[in-house]
Amino acid sequence: MSNQSLLITGGTGTFGKTFVNYCLENDLYSRIVIFSRDEYKQHQLSKQLLSSMNREDYDSKIRFFLGDVRDYRRLKRAMRGIDVVVHAAALKHVPFCEYNPDEAIKTNVNGTKNVCDAAIESNVKKVVVLSTDKAVEPINFYGSTKMLAEKYAVYSNNYSKRLNDSTTEKLTKISCVRYGNIVGSRGSIVEIFKSMKQNDCFTITDADMTRFWMDITDSVKMVQWSIEKCLGGEIIIPKLKSSKIVDIAKIIDPKKDIKIIGTRPGEKIHEQLFNRREHENAFDVGDYYAVLPENNDWNSKLETHYRDFTHVDRKSYASNDLDLIIKHQDLVHLVEKEV
Repeated sequence: MSNQSLLITGGTGTFGKTFVNYCLENDLYSRIVIFSRDEYKQHQLSKQLLSSMNREDYDSKIRFFLGDVRDYRRLKRAMRGIDVVVHAAALKHVPFCEYNPDEAIKTNVNGTKNVCDAAIESNVKKVVVLSTDKAVEPINFYGSTKMLAEKYAVYSNNYSKRLNDSTTEKLTKISCVRYGNIVGSRGSIVEIFKSMKQNDCFTITDADMTRFWMDITDSVKMVQWSIEKCLGGEIIIPKLKSSKIVDIAKIIDPKKDIKIIGTRPGEKIHEQLFNRREHENAFDVGDYYAVLPENNDWNSKLETHYRDFTHVDRKSYASNDLDLIIKHQDLVHLVEKEV
């Protein structure tokens, strides 16, 4: 068991609950602080954890902390004695963010700023900020807020230094992970299609629409990998496959009709995991790609470290790239696992 302590924002969401359970199953942290704003979800998660743990372990390892990432002072209090922060809290619904842009800024942009600033002030060692493919060359408000959150997280490394006599010591290392749709998560396309099973037809916005797909367990493993490996400033991107949305519907119910209703405000037909320049500074690190910042004034060893890895040779990383389309049987397995 690690003697490190973890705080996870948005800890009662789909990712948060899965990550907490993963950490407990693998005995990764001596203390886990679950930070979120919904007391009912905290109560439900508390009951679930208690049912799988003995009371002594629960009392020593788990702490629930009511709070909102918009509240800097509350975050600072929650981060006392914390070694690792995973920032998963966000407003994620594309149309809702279009119609409530001020709320999206308060949570996704200002909230991320608060998390990074509080972590630096609290001498947290590692921060991983969760991002999305919608942050890449965004056309909607949600994606724009996540793009700004990514930029702030990466460049806040400039401030995570402390003067120690005549030397500068780097304390807080802040990185991002960026991935596509989580199959089976709350509000995911699989869940939406399952809710339509009693309807006369599936409604889809565009017949050609494609998306990247990822299993929730793989996303959790990627975040833990980033905690262990990142030096601060990287954006870690998984090697994902993609498919058409209509193919998901056909797997869930091949007999049901499909009605095309037109794209919603801010909706992309295809998603990207690299922008048009990131391939220039991206490296293959095994299961993932590591994108380095264009400017790095905080760690002279960052570029040197990644020179030992292969430079990425693909310029495009889009969900309609033909070499990224998932094999039908693999897609069936991914969907049926959740259904």
